Amino acid sequence: MRILYAASEATPFAKSGGLADVAGSLPKALVRDGVDARVIMPLYGDIQIRDQLTYVTNYSVPVGWRSQYCGLFTAQYNGVTYYFLDNEYYFRRKGLYGFYDDGERFAFFSRAVLETLFYIDFTPDIINCNDWQTALVPVYLNLYYRHLDKFNRIKTIFTIHNIAYQGKYGTDILEDTCGIGRRDQHILEYDGCANFMKGAIETADKITTVSPTYAQEILDPWFSYGLDALLREKQYKLCGILNGIDMDANNPATDRNIPYNYSVANFREGKAACKAALQDRFGLHKDGSPVFGMVSRLVGMKGFDLVQSVADGLVELGIELVILGTGEMQYEAFFSDLAARHPGRVGTWIGFDGALAQQIYAGADVFVMPSKSEPCGLAQMVACRYGTPPIIRETGGLRDSIKDSSKGQGNGFTFAGYSAHELYDACCRANAAYYNKENWEKLVEYAMNCDFSWSVSAKSYEGLYNETANLW
Repeated sequence: MRILYAASEATPFAKSGGLADVAGSLPKALVRDGVDARVIMPLYGDIQIRDQLTYVTNYSVPVGWRSQYCGLFTAQYNGVTYYFLDNEYYFRRKGLYGFYDDGERFAFFSRAVLETLFYIDFTPDIINCNDWQTALVPVYLNLYYRHLDKFNRIKTIFTIHNIAYQGKYGTDILEDTCGIGRRDQHILEYDGCANFMKGAIETADKITTVSPTYAQEILDPWFSYGLDALLREKQYKLCGILNGIDMDANNPATDRNIPYNYSVANFREGKAACKAALQDRFGLHKDGSPVFGMVSRLVGMKGFDLVQSVADGLVELGIELVILGTGEMQYEAFFSDLAARHPGRVGTWIGFDGALAQQIYAGADVFVMPSKSEPCGLAQMVACRYGTPPIIRETGGLRDSIKDSSKGQGNGFTFAGYSAHELYDACCRANAAYYNKENWEKLVEYAMNCDFSWSVSAKSYEGLYNETANLW
């Protein structure tokens, strides 16, 4: 089986979110299982290990009525072949997204993915596209390449990591920039816009999301950002596969970012030492109370309006809080003020620090993740890996990965409704459970033993790839 994984970002080369973690981990797990999985992505200006890339060739790529230069570079990393597509005008910029011409940039990239197949000794059985930045790949394949021998048996899978970002533009972009004539524009037109994601949903052979629950949720208007009717129509080719995490990169036994290493065999001493170091860093009291930690973007979608409502109440319960993140000004201001009002009880770090994030995963007793919507989420899995049971709202991948220990064997604490009252109740249950040391240690041990590795998810993807390859 030959898989070409098309993504706009992948660790360790370029990252803005969870897509990069998936693109950096899933192909590695597939290769370990004997699948010939390769990754293709843009060559950004500030890409990591740029000096280790090997130049292959260059060629022209159609972009509307004109052609643009594309340079092809390659590298091997973790046993995976990576292809990097170079065009300095489109990609040698500071940052990955958020530019006025993003539609043109990723129309170029999508077309270049297919053009590249003429210049490499590799014809995939499946092209796995990801989010709106690669959504035009199946569209272009069906419109302009399917009749060619090299392309006529290639199947496409489109993975939705976050349906909120669909690649929506004015319809004038279709012919001039995307090179899609009026006869075929209906493929992308939706609700008065050119919608890249809509085009992929129409033309891809299979559609996946990053958790089974999210695959069901996006059929509901509350979650779908307008695409629910189309997805219900195409539900026959929709499924959800839960993401995994890189168990090597997130390993408390070897993590150099945490002050004391530990494993499930000796977590009592290790976590206690990491907790003390975290409390020292934030000047907390160290009076025997639990530390609740959060590592997240400070935005409403992550449930920070609920946290804001209950934060003072949690401090009154004796809980210590540690928050790391950056985002909306109202939440940055609130949590900075919360720390100032409760010195020794609350620690806030506005910004992002990867090492400090790992220290919170290791040093906190409980991890809080009350998202309004969460397609998959990785932080709750990382928290379990470090023996920090999460409190989550039952949505998307949070629901699929965390089970409530109050209702039997589980690895965290959950609540269903999006309300401050239910979050507070879950926090109270976690706080009470913390003081039953024997049961708490069993909970920590159970959480650490949960297998969220990509090897589990990769098996599901391999089954999907085989099914898709044999569709017709």
